[in-house]
Amino acid sequence: MSGFPTVRPRRLRSTPALRRLVAETRLHPAELVLPVFVREGAGAPVPISSMPGVVQHTTETLKGAVADAAAAGIGGIMLFGVPEHKDAEGSGATDPDGILNLATRVAVAEAGDALVVQTDLCLDEFTDHGHCGVLDAAGAVDNDATLVRYRDMALAQAEAGSHLLGLSGMMDGQVAAIRGALDTAGRSDVALLAYSGKYASAFYGPFREAVQSSLRGDRRTYQLDAANRREGVREAMLDVAEGADVVMVKPAMSYLDVLADTAAASPVPVWAYQVSGEYAMIEAAAAHGWIDRRRAIEESVLGIRRAGADAVLTYWATELAGWIR
Repeated sequence: MSGFPTVRPRRLRSTPALRRLVAETRLHPAELVLPVFVREGAGAPVPISSMPGVVQHTTETLKGAVADAAAAGIGGIMLFGVPEHKDAEGSGATDPDGILNLATRVAVAEAGDALVVQTDLCLDEFTDHGHCGVLDAAGAVDNDATLVRYRDMALAQAEAGSHLLGLSGMMDGQVAAIRGALDTAGRSDVALLAYSGKYASAFYGPFREAVQSSLRGDRRTYQLDAANRREGVREAMLDVAEGADVVMVKPAMSYLDVLADTAAASPVPVWAYQVSGEYAMIEAAAAHGWIDRRRAIEESVLGIRRAGADAVLTYWATELAGWIR
């Protein structure tokens, strides 16, 4: 058309080689983290019905999952423990022989320097009421009493060998409390990942099965409201000020705006968690033949990276790494 430049963007899309050459965002195995569930007392891996292809591992089969992840070149694994017994205080979380601390020692021994072994620091898997903290006499989550438990959990996980603690409980002041406890104990080497923008989401549903959650009700009094965008960034900046080494947005795909805002503002790495419901939806649609499974997986993780995530926690981490290496 007269008066307009003759630039034709389609020229750069004409072949796979050209598209690859000009791609603005790329996926790399080192930017992926695999969440892994380990179940106490299990004699064999237990399939999770709402998450096809994902299992609750035994401590023995955990070794194979770690070895596979290391061979695939992914960045790390995030461990979640599924205990046989729960109580109001979540005492299994600080038991040196509790399932999460035991699994951590197993994973660290298997991984060596090939992976960053990360651990979930939250009480919800270990409490009989299913909340992320201890409850007061009225049945509400007691923020400050919970911080005491978190400090003890941090020391137990550090002693077990965890390289990075995933602070997912959403208590006010948790980063400062845990950083202080670790530093006082001479464990300033242990890094902290703050689940800063963790929203009260329906997309956690399958995860509740995966960890056999005892929760009745919801966590809306301490997780973020889905309506709030700026609040996610504000929480991240508070966590950075308290000493977080990495901040995270969770879920990922429904909160890409929050992720982009946080990535633009944060002086530390920003990660995102592609949660169980996001995984389950793609797997279910692919099983019905409604979408191309591999393309949907790649596109979904690429979109999270494009929005600003420096790394992505995804249940496809090992499989995806094999495709993109």
